[in-house]
Amino acid sequence: MTLLAISPGVLAAGTDDRDAARAVILRQQDAFRHDDAAAAYAEAAPAIRSIFGSPETFIGMVRQGYAPVYRNRRFEFGADEELPDGSLAQGVRIQDQDGTDWEALYTLERGADGAWQITGCRLRKAPGVGA
Repeated sequence: MTLLAISPGVLAAGTDDRDAARAVILRQQDAFRHDDAAAAYAEAAPAIRSIFGSPETFIGMVRQGYAPVYRNRRFEFGADEELPDGSLAQGVRIQDQDGTDWEALYTLERGADGAWQITGCRLRKAPGVGA
């Protein structure tokens, strides 16, 4: 999986937008910790929900393909960036259950109601970590 680089100095998103976007990501993390498929699925944008069709299918994909996101020891926000189309990219540093470090890049967009929704998550092992 690939990760888009975000310069640590680029923090173009306004504080309110950044906080709201991070809150969405944290709600989804909490849902994963509690195996609450419906709550995790609810934080995904409609395009993502349409791909997976049900909360159970969605959480199953996360368990298999994004295990460090699904269960982790550490989950810390990094740099964020407002993208030209008005969406946001939010970096996250993750340590999985085995102690391996990962980098994730969440992308979020505003829904029709103005609330932020997760449109994707790219995951890769942190630089210096063996493949």
